[in-house]
Amino acid sequence: MADEQKSPTVTIKREREDVQRFWLLLARWRTTVQVTAALLLNSYFTQGLTKGLPCPALNCYACPAAAFACPIGSIQHFAARRRFPLYVLGVVGLVGTLIGRASCGWFCPFGWFQELLHRLPTPKLRLSNRFHWTRYLILATLVVVAPLLTRQAWFCQLCPAGTLEAGIPTVLLSPHIRTLIGTLYWIKIGILGVALAGMSVIRRPFCRWICPLGALWSPFNPVSSFRLSVEQERCIRCNRCQEVCPVDVRVYENPSSGTCIRCLQCVSECPVTCISVTSSSWPTEAGRAESAKSTPELC
Repeated sequence: MADEQKSPTVTIKREREDVQRFWLLLARWRTTVQVTAALLLNSYFTQGLTKGLPCPALNCYACPAAAFACPIGSIQHFAARRRFPLYVLGVVGLVGTLIGRASCGWFCPFGWFQELLHRLPTPKLRLSNRFHWTRYLILATLVVVAPLLTRQAWFCQLCPAGTLEAGIPTVLLSPHIRTLIGTLYWIKIGILGVALAGMSVIRRPFCRWICPLGALWSPFNPVSSFRLSVEQERCIRCNRCQEVCPVDVRVYENPSSGTCIRCLQCVSECPVTCISVTSSSWPTEAGRAESAKSTPELC
């Protein structure tokens, strides 16, 4: 009788362990996913079919190899024409609802590039995430208000990702474009240079304080189908999660932080395995186990 009473709880525990092993395995493949995503988003040969589709990342539409449209560029395009970008926001909202800001940690080529640059043997600087609101300011001013007023895509004109992925390659590939270089181009190069220097010293600074696409996805983190949870009673506050986090988050303080990019590094590195992936739509989440624990046993 005792074995029968314990079996549901044991089953749930095993399910949770199996799911946890899956996420740990997936975390080891993140770099491979990032490389694959960068290649797919810039696959060139599919441009005829996919160029008009918004991609789940900040990837410049003007890049010679880009196979998809950048959501931020598309939003500015509609704002400059004073039309509501319903389709683009629908795609962004769908991605956010499903995985929150995980696209930033898994699919964004510029995010991956920042992580690579930070591996350079340069002095490192750790800065707080308390000024994360600046990305919302950039979203409002450069992505929405400025295009509405001037009918120009101002964020695209200044974006360091665009300069790196499109501006420089286009100038190198086209002699005609080289004859058109003006002051704005060198301003863009200067912004890129400052950004690159910052990326080598600070963890993913563009993602944390500048990226307007990250600003759109951040509010979805607490409600998406892909969330993190922390068993606070098991957490020893060793800050190992912050040490390995690409955006310098102490996940135990707020597992639903809008800065978190769901890279799962904290899940794989936690010494007491108190961090797990959870979702209200998955039957193996911690909430189900807690529900089972709270159910009175039948005599």
